[in-house]
Amino acid sequence: MRILWLSVFLFVTLNALQTSDKLFECSEIFKERKSELLVELERIDEQKQALEALKTATEELLKKKETTLNQREEQINKKFKEVDEKETNIKKMLQQNQQTLKELKGLKTSKISQTFSKMKPSSAANILSNMQEEDAAKILSSLKPKTVGQILAKMESKKASKLTLLLAK
Repeated sequence: MRILWLSVFLFVTLNALQTSDKLFECSEIFKERKSELLVELERIDEQKQALEALKTATEELLKKKETTLNQREEQINKKFKEVDEKETNIKKMLQQNQQTLKELKGLKTSKISQTFSKMKPSSAANILSNMQEEDAAKILSSLKPKTVGQILAKMESKKASKLTLLLAK
């Protein structure tokens, strides 16, 4: 029986040693895996920091571009405003020039009218007969009706009728 106890004791001891070896191997495996996980965690942390740095740099670049864009937009709006002001000024000047031109044409027509009204009807009729019909009609329209009648009476009938039609328009 002693042998049996000794055999059981020996068997249990050997078994405990094997279990202890297995536990030691498991501990070693866990330690290795833990160190691998720590390395992987450090790598992930580095990537996270790099990503955050990239995000910050991108946001700063975006802010700079937005600021530049806003400045350019303000400059463009300012130029548009200047162009609108210049356009308004040009329109005013054009209206003034047209008014001045109208006044000059009125003075010119007035002088021509005075000249033709002082002429003898036969002389005025000869001059107007040799002019283009539109120009002659303009001159006649600026004269008094009595003077126009006297001049048309001295003209050739075909020319007088054409001028009369132009004056009627």
